[in-house]
Amino acid sequence: MTPSAATPAEGQAFTRLWSGFLSARVLVALALLALQLTGLALGQPVTGALLGASGAYLAATVAQRWLRPTAPAPQHASVRWLSSIGIDLVTWTGLQFLQLQSQDPMNYAPLYGFSVLMAGVLGTRTTALGTAAAATIALLALAWWAGVRGGTDATGPYLGAALTGTAYFIVAWLAHQLSARLLREQQHAEQSRMAARTQEAISHMVMEHANDGVLVLDRRSQVRLANPVAQALLGQSTQGGTPFALVPEARWQPLVQLVHQTFAEAQAQAADITILHEGQSPMGLRTRTWLTTTRHRAADDAFDILCVVFLQDLRAMEAQLRTEKMAAMGRMSAAVAHEIRNPLAAILQANQLLQEELTDAGQQRLAHMVRQNAERLKRITEDVLDIARVQHQMGHAGSTALALDSTVQRIVQEWQVSHPRQATCVALQAPGTQVPFDAEHLRRVLVNLLDNAQRHVSGASDALQVLTQGGGDAPAFVQVWSDGAPLEKSVEQHLFEPFFSSESRSSGLGLYISRELCQRHGARLHYARKPLALARGSTEGNAFTITFRAASRPAGSAALFDTIVV
Repeated sequence: MTPSAATPAEGQAFTRLWSGFLSARVLVALALLALQLTGLALGQPVTGALLGASGAYLAATVAQRWLRPTAPAPQHASVRWLSSIGIDLVTWTGLQFLQLQSQDPMNYAPLYGFSVLMAGVLGTRTTALGTAAAATIALLALAWWAGVRGGTDATGPYLGAALTGTAYFIVAWLAHQLSARLLREQQHAEQSRMAARTQEAISHMVMEHANDGVLVLDRRSQVRLANPVAQALLGQSTQGGTPFALVPEARWQPLVQLVHQTFAEAQAQAADITILHEGQSPMGLRTRTWLTTTRHRAADDAFDILCVVFLQDLRAMEAQLRTEKMAAMGRMSAAVAHEIRNPLAAILQANQLLQEELTDAGQQRLAHMVRQNAERLKRITEDVLDIARVQHQMGHAGSTALALDSTVQRIVQEWQVSHPRQATCVALQAPGTQVPFDAEHLRRVLVNLLDNAQRHVSGASDALQVLTQGGGDAPAFVQVWSDGAPLEKSVEQHLFEPFFSSESRSSGLGLYISRELCQRHGARLHYARKPLALARGSTEGNAFTITFRAASRPAGSAALFDTIVV
């Protein structure tokens, strides 16, 4: 694999090796020049040609290392290789040739091994063997020259050159084999690292978007990992980050016991547990546990086995089940309610006519009971038909410009008539502000928010507040604020979901319908826990805010109502 086709990590490693060899050539050149100067100082027969050749080689290596780009040369033969290894071979041959002429005691033949090693590690097999062949030919040529110059039998130098050349071939082959083996190991390690990073990224994404809470614990009940849903269920326990211990938290003892049981029995467990949060109602959790693999575990390693815990909020599961059931029964329920409404109207009308003819007090009471229960049945059918009715209204009604302050004041006054015992403070701060909304839809949303708020307020005269604000660059809004207790995390998480309610008598559709109405008109309904400055001081409360749009209403999107028709 060439550096151009290698991965970034492999290319960086190859570049470091190339730079290392270039730096080593500079050090070799410095050592040669230093040895020449030392020999000259000691009176050795060092000629100017030897000093010049050593100095020229130093200048060439410095120029290649720092004055030219240090990007590695490709493994195949090229000008870059000739300018590096070729210069080395020529330099070693020239130094050895000058040494034979000047009777210099130094032997430069071993320096060929450096060039062979460099070609074997960084180049292809052809480059490595070619470098060894060039070094062998140079040694044989020097042996021939020594024989011709001395007029003696050159058999010994020839054999020495051949033996040295053979060693160079062996070094070239071994260096290339080891380099190729290391490259394959590096490629395998890089592939494993990329696979691990990919797996980690996928696992992280799956955990972040999982609907269930996921915890990873060890034998000491230390939480090693927790996804956002699990952190929300744990509450304040995650402020210090992971890892953290569940043992000090008394409320989590049922979960800790289930984890210990999982480790003790070495098998998966499933149970429904109840967690008691201070100041809140009990929270039911469906818990499932699994152990990581126990194979290939060291005998003295007691903490490498981890327990993966999945947490599901039972209240959310029940709400989802109710949603699915209601979606499946929507058509039938609406049709049945529509058919029941007609007989109920006849019963109410007949009872009214009969009541006009009755004079006995007992019979009047019976007729009154009939009317009360018939009206109750009528309200039930209206609730069932409410989903289909609201969908029809939202699909055919358009937004009109409403005067925000006057509209809100009228709606609150009408609501106050039916709730005379609940004091309501109205602060109108949007004079002249027009908002795009349907008047009847805004009345339905505000009445629903006021009904919800008045069920949880304290007895204070300023416990329920309705505020408006508009004008300027900020969007206009109306807010219903109450000083009730904060919502539980499990309730807040599913606040606007259909059929989800913290009260058994509620259908869980009020806030969902309100949000759908707001979205149909381009507005946004959201909840926040916020303080409000009152005469009794700053008071925390629950605030439901409708933020109105400033542009034209976007096209309505499909909703759950779209599947329910009458």
